[in-house]
Amino acid sequence: MSTSATDHAAVVANTVAWLEKAVIGLNLCPFAKAVHVKGQIRYVVSDADTPEALLEKLMEELQYLADADPEQVDTTLLIHPRVLADFEDYNEFLDVADAALEDLQLDGELQVASFHPDYQFADTHKNDIENYTNRSPYPTLHLLREDSVERAVEAFPEAADIFEKNIATLRALGHDAWDKLLEVKG
Repeated sequence: MSTSATDHAAVVANTVAWLEKAVIGLNLCPFAKAVHVKGQIRYVVSDADTPEALLEKLMEELQYLADADPEQVDTTLLIHPRVLADFEDYNEFLDVADAALEDLQLDGELQVASFHPDYQFADTHKNDIENYTNRSPYPTLHLLREDSVERAVEAFPEAADIFEKNIATLRALGHDAWDKLLEVKG
């Protein structure tokens, strides 16, 4: 069963709203604004409903990104609302994603970052606010070019401090303000 184009549009719209309000709006990733403004983010909604089908789509998208002109497509958000809703299953799949990079001989060229509605860092409680730095509306694999990451880190001398700054930002914001920020207006 395929998700309709309308559903795909809604998934992308919700993801873009999260990107604009949280990731860019709270400056959780100081590198996101430039690629967003330039229209260099590819949004792909997968209808995969099994990890195997998602792996197939992931491999297609990794190859697509590797072959694409970075001026046109610098990064890809592979959004998969129908599979890996359980965070532990999703987290285990990240090892499969890394293996796919190696199988395609793209490790060192591309990397996969992770976002999930129930994201949880090791040694945290489920509702600790620091987990929200990686919480997205849907399970999402973020495909990045290593060269772009390196250039961004060079341009941002305090890159190593981003995680700590994000935690401080979210602690100051709090759960209620986070929820209000991401409210979906009907």
